[in-house]
This record gives sequence, C-alpha cells and structure tokens, in this order.
Amino acid sequence: MSFSATTKDELARLESKKKCCELAELASLVRMDGTLQISANQKYSLNVVTESAPVARKIYNLAKRRLHLPAAIVVRRKLRLKKNNSYLVKIYPHGVEDLQKLGLINQEGEILSGISKTLIKRRCDQKAYLRGAFLAGGSISNPEGNYHLEITTNDLALAEDIVGLMNKFGLKAKISARKNFHVVYLKESDHIFEFLALIGAYQALFEFENIRILKDMRNQVNRIVNCETANLNKTVDAAVRQLENIRLIDRTIGLESLPDNLYQIARLRLDHPDFSLKELGEQLNPKIGKSGVNHRLRRIEEIAEKIQTEIGRE
Repeated sequence: MSFSATTKDELARLESKKKCCELAELASLVRMDGTLQISANQKYSLNVVTESAPVARKIYNLAKRRLHLPAAIVVRRKLRLKKNNSYLVKIYPHGVEDLQKLGLINQEGEILSGISKTLIKRRCDQKAYLRGAFLAGGSISNPEGNYHLEITTNDLALAEDIVGLMNKFGLKAKISARKNFHVVYLKESDHIFEFLALIGAYQALFEFENIRILKDMRNQVNRIVNCETANLNKTVDAAVRQLENIRLIDRTIGLESLPDNLYQIARLRLDHPDFSLKELGEQLNPKIGKSGVNHRLRRIEEIAEKIQTEIGRE
C-alpha cells in the first residue's frame, strides 16, 4: 500500500468528537467527490464516488449519524485486472435544508460557489474540512522521493477557498492548473508535516518524519563525503605538482643549490609524497605549521617556473 493510501486509511478511521466537525468533514467529502441529482418530483440524491472502502464507509456513517439521512453503498467491481473497485455512496437528503447544511446551496436555493462560511467558523471545523478535502481529492508522494502533497478539484472557487483555508494555518499553499483541474499543492517538507498534524494523520506524520530524518542524515553524509573527496583530490593534485617541480629542479640545477630550508622540505616531499602539509611540517626540526610548509613549497614552485621559462627560451 502506498504512503498516500495508508495516510487516507488512517484518516478514514479517525472519528471526531464534535458534531460541527463531522458536518464540516462530510460537507467537504460531498463537495469534492459528489454530484447532486434532482428527480422530476423534486426528490434529491447525492452520489459520492471513491475508490477507498474506508472513505466510503466514513461518508456513509457520517451521513447516517450526523444528518440521519438514508444512505447506501454500491460496490462497482472493475473487470480489468489490477483495477481497484470503486464505491458509490448514495445519500438521500430530506429536502433543501439538508443541502443547505452541507453548504451546497444558499438560502435562495442557488448552488454555492466555494466553501460555505457557516461550515468553517471554528478552527476545529476548518481542520475537519481540510481532512475531508484530502480524503476526497488528495494525494501525498512517498517521502523517500520528492516531497509533494496535493488536493485536486475541478472547481476553481473551491480550490481558492481551500488554499485560503490552508494558508490561515501558515502552510503557504499554491494552485496550479492541470488540464481541466485545479491542483492545490504543498512542496516544502515542513509544510507537509504541519498539514498532516493539522488533519490528524499522526501515524503518517511519524513515518514521514522518520523518513525525512533518515534522508537528511544520508544527504549530510553524502555532502561530507563529497567535500572530503574534493579536498583529497586537491591535496593529491597539489602533491603531484610539487613533486614535478622538485624533480625538475633536481634534474637541472640540483636540489643542493636550494636554500637549506627549501632543500629540507623538498627532500621530505620526495620521501613522503602522500603526506599532508601538516604532516610534512611535523617532520621538520623545529616543527612548522601548514602555512609555513605551503610558503616554502610556493617558493620552490616559483624557482621551477623560472627554470621552465629559461628552458623554453633555449
């Protein structure tokens, strides 16, 4: 099961202790995944389709418990292999008042655009509405890869209201267009972590955080290794260049022609080609630091460059 599916499974089993929160969550689920049908004799029905059995059960239970509405679940079995079943939850409102409670129509009987403000007056209702929106149209990528959480809807006004709701909690959500849909998304791991906490997905949150910590540790180790490798390569390149300079001087004017302090460091480099500057300095008597060793090797390099220039003139 994917990380997204396990997160939804956890949320679908979460029960709210407040009636207002249950209503907000049900309203969100219906608004995101539902369609309203009106028969010729003015009978209403709401059809909510989902591919998640736990989500279907939640919609059914909320409709029965919160609004005391007749409801039924129809399983649609897919004939193709590896295709998930889908679940149709049919809810039968008693009248216009039930549709108004769900934020689907206003007092004038017109279809509402966006989220009804009466459903999200309290912070707990706002969290419940976001939980329903994620259950209905959300997904989250496996945190071992890229961090990405999104909620998809074909209603721009609803997408804008969801963004506004998420940003009330400082999540910095954004909207992008994808074909005929509007995608509300989060890309920062901290914001995804906060969103999971907000909607009550605590098991998913702990797993997300564990994976994030491991990823950060691996990345840090890789950075250190890469840095050390780069430094080692620089040290090796410098040592090779120093050896070439010393051997050029030895072939042409002889190392004995060098001042005593340069002769000592040249002999040490020839004897210990793999030593660092610090290790070379510790072999001298008296000992000198890295900067002192580097200064002497730079002087040897200048002498070698002069010799090379003179050879080029001949």
